[in-house]
Amino acid sequence: MIRVLVVDDSAIVRKIFTEELSKAPDIEVVGTAPDPFVARDKILELKPDVITLDIEMPRMDGITFLKKIMAQRPMPVIIVSSLTPKGSTMAMEALENGALEVLAKPGGSFSVGEMGAQLADKIRAAAKARFFKRPTITKSSSTATMHGGSITQTTNKVIAIGSSTGGTEALTQILTQMPPNSPGIVITQHRPANFTRTFAERLNTLCHIKVKEGADNDSVVPGTCLIAPGNFHMLLKRSGARYYVEIKTGPMVHHQRPAVDVMFNSVAKYAGGNAVGVILTGMGADGAAGIKAMKEAGAKTIAQDEDSCVVFGMPKEAIKTGCVDKVITLKKIPQGIMDMI
Repeated sequence: MIRVLVVDDSAIVRKIFTEELSKAPDIEVVGTAPDPFVARDKILELKPDVITLDIEMPRMDGITFLKKIMAQRPMPVIIVSSLTPKGSTMAMEALENGALEVLAKPGGSFSVGEMGAQLADKIRAAAKARFFKRPTITKSSSTATMHGGSITQTTNKVIAIGSSTGGTEALTQILTQMPPNSPGIVITQHRPANFTRTFAERLNTLCHIKVKEGADNDSVVPGTCLIAPGNFHMLLKRSGARYYVEIKTGPMVHHQRPAVDVMFNSVAKYAGGNAVGVILTGMGADGAAGIKAMKEAGAKTIAQDEDSCVVFGMPKEAIKTGCVDKVITLKKIPQGIMDMI
């Protein structure tokens, strides 16, 4: 049984989370707290396995409390917040300070039921997660190289990457090492609406390639990376020699929107053997069927190894299909991609 402490200043939110999580047979909400001061005492008393934490709270904000947790008693923390543009920036800061996941509070097109299913999945992933020392990332850290290839020789290649829990850090490590002339990259990272733009903007300041949140009809070109916007699926399409992306809504897949399988299946259909598919850290099976479809279409495929994964779920399921060409550690993936190209 996974023991959870819910920390949020809203009594309604605490009630909703408790009710939704009680539907999961393997999760128990052992307590709730309206602010970090009460939460501190309950952590010591209840010893929860996972904490859900709001960002904007009275007396002490969630970021400050998170830093104290990670300094004194590191444990899995999931940020659950109203992801306004300001909230998205703060959520990014939370991930940089040790939070494992970010989830949007229900509202608008995001229903309580959808939130409950996603939150339960993220709690399961967080309970299995392992912590790694975060490396210092700088723009000068690029190490992957294109062997004997000019930019004109790679315009028909596409790199497709899928990730979830732990993926923010993994993607940062990979993308900062990609050379300026790398083929076009499309990414689906499980993240809520608004967060992905902030994440892309941060990566754009660190990388040699251009990184942006994908928009409908954006071209997939060398030296550019498109990240699927939160709460929308992103598909690869092709018109003549031009690759571009389609941004669309639709049912959640594996409780996710965007879903890796949706993107990978489109890459299999439109890029075939011109693609390299990469599946990174994350809980569940999203991406496994898509990796299989890509491999059957002629693509090269890579999975992150267990030792470097925060959660060895998605790569494990992809490996089980027998359609992964290489299983390698995170730090070797950038060069592994370029070698396949």
